[in-house]
Amino acid sequence: MRLPQITVLGECVADAFTVPAPAPGELALRVLPGGGPANTAVALARLGTPARLLARLSDDVFGRLFRARLEASGVDLSRAVRAGEPSTLAVAELDAAGQAAYSFHARGTADWQWTADELSTADIASTACLHSGSLALVREPGGRVVEEFLARASATATISLDPNVRPLLVAPEVYRERLPRWCALADILRVSEDDLALLLPGHTVERACDAWHSAGVRLVVVTLGGRGATASLDGERVTVPAPPIAVVDTVGAGDSFTAGLLHHLGGMGVLGGRLTDLRIDDVADACAFAARVAALTCSVSGPNPPWQRELRQPAASVGP
Repeated sequence: MRLPQITVLGECVADAFTVPAPAPGELALRVLPGGGPANTAVALARLGTPARLLARLSDDVFGRLFRARLEASGVDLSRAVRAGEPSTLAVAELDAAGQAAYSFHARGTADWQWTADELSTADIASTACLHSGSLALVREPGGRVVEEFLARASATATISLDPNVRPLLVAPEVYRERLPRWCALADILRVSEDDLALLLPGHTVERACDAWHSAGVRLVVVTLGGRGATASLDGERVTVPAPPIAVVDTVGAGDSFTAGLLHHLGGMGVLGGRLTDLRIDDVADACAFAARVAALTCSVSGPNPPWQRELRQPAASVGP
């Protein structure tokens, strides 16, 4: 069975990780292609979903790195914009648990310069689901253009959003102000536990889900790191555990979870509308699959999601 096409709209970011310096007084960096939307597109393509990325890709050294990784993973870049601006750079430091803290170099970079003319040529007639979020949805001048494009696309496609809050670049108040509009046009909202704390401080998962349902979104999934994920479908909830894993780092795990969720929902044939045929048992199955995809991503360095063949291994093989 051919899976439905999923289009991802958003940024590609060069993730630079600090490594032991070759000499005192020097800083050494290992640069990997990343960015939440790009990571999601790569994970979808590796799982076997026809994935297209709408991105503004620079012609600089990082942009060439992005293209090589995306194309090698099977992502369709036929609608990507060749941008004249430089690529976005994020420098990450990992703590003892593999969690990354970022500093960004993003002023005037390619990812945020979307124009209405650029997106007007993006044909999504064959797209069952459009996924977006992260910084491209809030950074100006392109953020409003992206939001308007999502609103138009919602007439024919399932809309999936991941805010992926980055308070060092955009104040949480900006996300809070726009989130009710996003929920009104979205069908799926995936947030991390950290996102929730920034978006709705003091709210429990259950209270946050109810607030976002009231704003219009049908399916809310809150990922809880090593504790798994809680999903809420119109207020009916389920929690799935995270598979045991020897964690190398958690970079890209949330993006891989989102890709696993959308891939599984696409395989069930429920994408392409308002999820009217979706049931809570289906959501539980999709989240369990997504948690396994995320766990495999955590078992290797950097945002390196698994290929479909790796998912065929027995579940026990991903344990520590």
